Amino acid sequence: MLDQVTNQSTSAPVATATSKLVVERVSKWFRTPHATVHALDNVSMQVAAGEVVCVVGPSGCGKSTLLDIIAGLTKPDAGHVLADGQPVTGPGPRRLVVFQEPSLFPWLDVFGNVMFGLRLCPELSNGERREIAHRYLALVGLEKFERAHVHELSGGMKQRVALARALAPDPQVLLMDEPFGALDAMTREHLYDDIQRIWSDSRKTIVFVTHNMREAACLGDRVLLMSKAPGRIVQHFEIPLPRPRSIYDVELIGHAGRVADALRGTIGGGVTE
Repeated sequence: MLDQVTNQSTSAPVATATSKLVVERVSKWFRTPHATVHALDNVSMQVAAGEVVCVVGPSGCGKSTLLDIIAGLTKPDAGHVLADGQPVTGPGPRRLVVFQEPSLFPWLDVFGNVMFGLRLCPELSNGERREIAHRYLALVGLEKFERAHVHELSGGMKQRVALARALAPDPQVLLMDEPFGALDAMTREHLYDDIQRIWSDSRKTIVFVTHNMREAACLGDRVLLMSKAPGRIVQHFEIPLPRPRSIYDVELIGHAGRVADALRGTIGGGVTE
């Protein structure tokens, strides 16, 4: 089965009834007294409700900057982002981020870390918060480690706590910035299974930044390829494989290989930048 590959349209996407996120002609510069870095150039994309979109590209192409802009943590210099048809003007509980580093609070135990974000949900009673924290820790397989402290956890367990903390407030969109990049291969594979199971249960909209082509093909409904800086989306790959997926599946490896080839500029005379 061949990937459906297209070059990015020059026209901005139009929000539809099923568009959870719309990025329209976003550009970003970072300026200091000594240098100006053009990070993103006229980036447009749509993400449907319940879709998993993975973003890949060379180091320094602006993938994380794009994710920060979608989260509302960074403002674009041009263009805008819509979430459920409304402009994104800052961070909010409907779009939460899981970073490469878990960023857990070392003075809190596992349960306390998950409860931290829930305390910012005034509509919930304390009993409801506790029930939700228990449920999401069970979802990521850490129900027996609720009273463990951060220094007692492995890297994979810490990332599971961060994932439970992000899921507990029930965000509409989960933004994941290379969350498994620092983990060993076996732990990553277990987390791929966790993400697919959680998505199957919740149908969360996910935007996932990664350098790993097999990871992108394993998790994504689509893979978006970015050019070198200033980052632009130059190719789209559909990954029409059933879930759950294994990174060892031959067909998945073929999809990952074509994305990797495109990244190296070996398809069709090279990636248009």
